[in-house]
Amino acid sequence: MRVLFAGTPEVALPTLHTLMSSVEHEVVGVLTRADARRGRGRVLSPSPVAAAARRAGLEVRTPVTLKDEGIGAWVRGLDADAAVVVAYGRLVPAALLEAPRFGWLNLHFSLLPAWRGAAPVQRAIIAGDEVTGASVFRLEEGLDTGPVYARLTETIGPRDTSGDLLDRLAEAGAPLVVQVLDSLAAGTAVPRPQAADGITLAPMLTPADGEIHWTDSAGAIDRRIRGVTPLPGAGTAYEGRRLRLGPAEPVPEVTDLLPGQLHVSKHEVLVGTGGCALRLGLLAPAGRSWMAADAWARGARPRVGTVLGGETMRGGAA
Repeated sequence: MRVLFAGTPEVALPTLHTLMSSVEHEVVGVLTRADARRGRGRVLSPSPVAAAARRAGLEVRTPVTLKDEGIGAWVRGLDADAAVVVAYGRLVPAALLEAPRFGWLNLHFSLLPAWRGAAPVQRAIIAGDEVTGASVFRLEEGLDTGPVYARLTETIGPRDTSGDLLDRLAEAGAPLVVQVLDSLAAGTAVPRPQAADGITLAPMLTPADGEIHWTDSAGAIDRRIRGVTPLPGAGTAYEGRRLRLGPAEPVPEVTDLLPGQLHVSKHEVLVGTGGCALRLGLLAPAGRSWMAADAWARGARPRVGTVLGGETMRGGAA
């Protein structure tokens, strides 16, 4: 089967590599986002998908929009049997949805109709879901509303970050895409409409989604930090400057700290929440690299009563 591939970040690479190594399917073209400036040096760099596709000698296009007439002509000229989409980041206009014979197949990292949108894994972790998965569905004009060809389930571990979970789903989803392509070629594919209930939305995360409110419960803060790790990242304020936070661990037996209040001992740093305390793991002060919380505390020497995200308290334990 002739396949057009559309994807951008690293989570799209397992599917691209699986398709490129397939005997039954041939990648005839690749759509991805344009080169962007990345890293501290702001060096102009190709997307992970563009870099991999060019190394393989594939034809790569990076349009700003798929509504461009030239791109539409290029897509139709490929004579693809199907298009496979994994985290591409561009809308496919209605005029192109029927260009490949079997349409556009999207590998989406949720059990649709749950978490339709750009950040399904992140939103699932933040919401406290225990199970998620991946779905291969056919694109239509609605937001992730098309019929589903296949799905798989994945348990969300108690310490999973969104990065951890996305990596697992990307690897597990790649063969699922190939299975769907095989069934389409064989004429045995059976798309099933999504359920009318259980619909939740997963809009793109913003930096505001990573701001920690210490009056929330320890469990909610733990899930939020893991959900926004690695991007856009969690953070709070310390003495008026941003303090980035890595995953933290609830400590149910400590309940006497006020929200945001620090307790520093020789080998750990605890912070109060709206429930029990959290044990901080890695953190990064503004302009500095990640370090263990106890190492940070030895250098920063927070005063007694210091409150993250707020002003220094009067009295209280340190």
